[in-house]
Order: sequence, then C-alpha cells, then structure tokens
Amino acid sequence: MPNNLVVRVNASSPTLQAGLQAIAQELELPGEFPADVTAAAEQAAADVVLPELDRTDLPFITIDPAGSMDLDQAVHVERAGSGFVVHYAIADVAAFVRPGDPVDLEANRRGETLYGAGTRIPLHPPALSEAAASLLPEQVRPALLWTIEVDAAGALGKVHVERARVRSTARWSYVDAQAALDDGTAGEVLLLLREVGRLREQQEVDRGGISLPLPEQEIDESDGSFRLVFRQQLPVEQWNAQISLLTGIGAASLMVGAKVGLLRTLPPPDPRDVARLRRVAKGLRVDWPSDWEYPELVRSLDPTISQHQAMVVACTRLLRGSGYAAFDGQLPEQTRHSAIAAEYAHVTAPLRRLGDRYAGETCLAICAGTPVPDWVREALPGLPKTLQDSARRASAYGRAVLDLVEAAVLADRVGEEFDGVVTSVREDDPAQGVVVLAEVGVEAPVSASQPLPLGEDVKARLTTADVAARKVAFTVA
Repeated sequence: MPNNLVVRVNASSPTLQAGLQAIAQELELPGEFPADVTAAAEQAAADVVLPELDRTDLPFITIDPAGSMDLDQAVHVERAGSGFVVHYAIADVAAFVRPGDPVDLEANRRGETLYGAGTRIPLHPPALSEAAASLLPEQVRPALLWTIEVDAAGALGKVHVERARVRSTARWSYVDAQAALDDGTAGEVLLLLREVGRLREQQEVDRGGISLPLPEQEIDESDGSFRLVFRQQLPVEQWNAQISLLTGIGAASLMVGAKVGLLRTLPPPDPRDVARLRRVAKGLRVDWPSDWEYPELVRSLDPTISQHQAMVVACTRLLRGSGYAAFDGQLPEQTRHSAIAAEYAHVTAPLRRLGDRYAGETCLAICAGTPVPDWVREALPGLPKTLQDSARRASAYGRAVLDLVEAAVLADRVGEEFDGVVTSVREDDPAQGVVVLAEVGVEAPVSASQPLPLGEDVKARLTTADVAARKVAFTVA
C-alpha cells in the first residue's frame, strides 16, 4: 500500500460507508464537536476584532481543491524592480481562539484535520474553519500577512509578518487555475505565481531539495463496481506549494535567528536505505546513474510511468523520521529538513494544523520586536509530542482507508490474474514482497513458492480481497 497518498472517495456504497465507520471506531477518531466547543466557536466568530492595518487593497486569490471551504492561504504577487514581492495572507486563528478556551483545548486534543475518504474530521469547528476564519472570497478577514521579497533568480530576501485585514477577490480550483494559465486567460497574479513558482523550483534544485510527486488516488463507483485511479498533481499545485515552502523557510529563518520557535525537521537519509533504494531502482529498471545523488533521481521520475510511480512510492522510505523541534534560548541539534534542504517551519495551514498557530504567533512577535506570548512559550516543550501523536493517527487513518478501498475495488475479482511489477522483496523472506498492478492502481502484498523477481513483470493471482478485514493479497506461481 502506498504511503502518504491522499484518497478521495466518490462513492456512496453502504459497504464502504460501513468500513469507514469501523475505521473511525477502531482508531478512536474524533467525532462531532462537543456543544461547548461549538458554542465557543460561534461566539468567537461573532466577537472577532479586525486588525487596524487594512490591506484589502491587495487583490488576493485562493487556489485549492474544488469545493474547499477551509481556506488557510491567499496569495498576491507583484513585481518589484527586477524581482518580486509575495504577499501571503494566512488565516488568523488566534484572532478567534484564546489560550485555554474550549476551542483551544479541543484543537490540542485533535492536533490536525484528518483526511481519508472524501470527508474531513476538522481541527476546528466549521463555524471557524469553513466560515468566519476561512479566507473565503469577497469577505474581509483577519490574517497574518507575510510580505516576502524574492529576487530575479527566485532567492529569498527580506521576510516580515504582521496582522492585517485582507480580502480575497477570487477562489480558484486547481483545475480552473491551470486551465486559465494554459489558455491564456489568467490574470496577473496567476501569471506571476507561475513565474515565481518556477524560479522557486529551480532554487529547490540548486540547494539540493526535493518534492516527491506523490499522486492522489481516487475511487469511483459505477453500476455497483469500483475503480481506483491515480491523479497526478497539476503544475499550478506545485507552484502554489512553492509559495508555502517559501514562507515556511522564511519563518524558520526568523525563529532560528531569535532562538525561539517550532521547526519541522527531517534527518538525512540513512545510507543503508539509499543503498536499498538503488537495488529497487535496478529491479524496476529505472535509470539511476552512479554519479547521481538521490534528489537527482527523484527529479527524473515521471509518475505517469508505472515503474516510475512505484519508484516514487519507494522513495518515501527516505523521508521517514520527520518531526518537530521546539526550542527557546538554545537551538536544537537538528534544525534542517533534509528533503527541503533548508531550515523549515509549518506556518501556512493553521486551520488544519495545530502547530502553525504557535509558530505564526512566534514570528509575529519576532517581527514586532515584542516578547513571544507566554501561552506560546509555555506550550512549546509539549508541542512536538502532541503533533507527532496526531501525525501518527492521521497516517494510520490514511493507511486504513486505502486498504479498505483497495479491497472494495477487487472484491469481485478473486481468482483473476493481473499484470504486475514486483516492487519490493523482504530481505528476511524473499518469497514475500509487494506487487504493483497498474490496471487497477493497487499496490499489495504478494507471495510465491520461490524468491520473487524484484522489478520483473509477473502474473499475480488475487487470492484475498476481504473488505471487512481490509486485506488484499496476491500469489505468483
């Protein structure tokens, strides 16, 4: 089963819905918000005070999946001499949530918004996350306004954040934004987003960073049967993500300079994992020249090719060990995020991630030259564990949902043979491994009576597809 994939379910099958309910019970996922939390959120929405600084003159836009209501980010880009100024408005959750109030306590229990099957289990009540705090179009909202200078080559310059009232002028879906860029109807902000996004992609290459092109998996229901397909990211999604990365790198530079804050970290990959990955590449017949480092391989992969798609998933092994480092007065031993190849912080999704609110408030204080709020400093030591616990729960939820939908896709095909590629083999038992089936978009356990041929095409027979147990298995003769 692929890791770190988003699964979207366009199906109303009672079998799937029952499976999703079972997952929620097994993992003890949060349910409806308690009445006092909902009431506190509604009162906070009614009582919000807008910042004095008015930047509603900037024509911000949002770019998100179609139908999204929890809009954390709005972007505006303008030219400045030979370079650019990026204005990035981030939802100001702290304008609504007070330390120790019911919404704050519940958010600390939840940790993050959970995604897994076309539905969301939100971090904050919808009265805030989908209404009063969301940067919806034509609504004046409180925001943390990041102003970031970027030079002609895309390099990061001065970074500043302050509270301001802002207004988004348009809500774009990724598909519509890409279509406007492709057909020439895009406005200036989208055009400049593309220009800066491409420059930042080159900056990523230059510093040795990577962005794994992990696809989304979508399950569609038609006439009672299911089909699982991969959806590749559009270029505008990647350019939009580069703005978020730019802001996170800028935020980290502020906090490292002030020696207080919360970083997102990732240690360098284990050389043993890199060596293993080279063996996988050889087995998959993916070209990996001996003088290429790991990031160069990743940038060469085309996820539309089945072997490359399997290689992308295999590469996630090198991203294990990510975590958070909180510090106050002394820098932690590990400050860098090895995949980004820079110091980095999460600050751009406070509606959906708990830690972003604390990191954002830290950066606000640093830029204003004021002390970091006591409630932030007091919370910093315990935040890494809270965030890691919620990340583990989110990962378990995603894995369970994908196992469920893969079993549903194959439930009526037990006994059939499929063309597949063996993508990994267990070192302690070479007769056990994993097979990728491009036809149905499934990666599943496979076994044989003899060592499996890593990277080779095989005929895999489906022996198990148990929806209730969320289990799929194949054998190779």
